[in-house]
Amino acid sequence: MPKTAVQPNQIAQFEQSLDELEKLVARMEEGDLSLDDSLKSFERGIALYRGCQTALEQAELRVKLLYDPANPDDDRSGAGDFKFDAP
Repeated sequence: MPKTAVQPNQIAQFEQSLDELEKLVARMEEGDLSLDDSLKSFERGIALYRGCQTALEQAELRVKLLYDPANPDDDRSGAGDFKFDAP
């Protein structure tokens, strides 16, 4: 399978990361964390966000490859219009 293909465990990992990120944000919004815990949570959140962003980029590439395997850089598929909006 090509390196850019999204495998089922990658999808599950994305969903788990997104769920953990949402929980981290909720805990931080409560305002009950110490400064140290807030910084650790923020650092973990950034790592989760980057992992999710990478997974989304890989999924976008897969859509492009499925749309036109000969020319995956062609944005006529509309896949390039997808933007991840964090809640």
